[in-house]
Amino acid sequence: MSGDPRGSLWVRRFRPRPNAPVRLVCLPHAGGSASFFAELPDLLGAEVEVLAVQYPGRQDRRGEPFAPSMDALARDVVAALLPWTDRPLAVFGHSLGAVLGFEVARGLRAAGRPPAALFVSGRRAPSRQRPERAHLLDDDGLLREVRALSGTDSRVFADEELVRMVLPAIRADYRIVESHRSAPEPLLDCPITVLTGADDPKVTAEEAAAWQEHTTSAFDLVTFPGGHFYLTAHAAPVAHLIATALTGVP
Repeated sequence: MSGDPRGSLWVRRFRPRPNAPVRLVCLPHAGGSASFFAELPDLLGAEVEVLAVQYPGRQDRRGEPFAPSMDALARDVVAALLPWTDRPLAVFGHSLGAVLGFEVARGLRAAGRPPAALFVSGRRAPSRQRPERAHLLDDDGLLREVRALSGTDSRVFADEELVRMVLPAIRADYRIVESHRSAPEPLLDCPITVLTGADDPKVTAEEAAAWQEHTTSAFDLVTFPGGHFYLTAHAAPVAHLIATALTGVP
């Protein structure tokens, strides 16, 4: 991994590609960290540079307070990304990262640096709400919720110390995403590509398709086999889809 003075606390460059024509900002899921995307640069190839965002309160930022709200987190991420906008910037987010990605895309546009594209994965459109209260569950209940999504290695749950380390970040992230409500305006003017798992309990086909309501530009919806974390089993085709979509970005 290579650091950079441009937002080093927030932005991780696992494989610097100073000549790549476009950058892809990757935003992790609830409880996740930048390292979730460590292998993505190799799958995307030389034409895309990957910037993975590290949220406060985990891994090497474990001593920092968690983000108090989705809006506050989005503002901080936008500020960290602006120095990287000397080249076209696309945004990819999974689950919580999809909600954050939408708000970051709005923030970049408001700052005069609109993203080239937005890729949202494993999350319903902002206009489709469900009552969610997982962050209010006790520890056992929250762990059952996370296990049901099959997104965390089962070995983590067998290690009590690891569970204690990860659970506060999961709860904090669930709290901000479950309490967040996106404003209906403004719409984005960049293409939105939605990626979803056919058996994801968190997203129906209609909820995924509703992302089209949030942009005035092109829209695409791609469904993969699998559940909420379909992308771990289909990393190569997901990367191919993203790389193809970013080919020729001006």
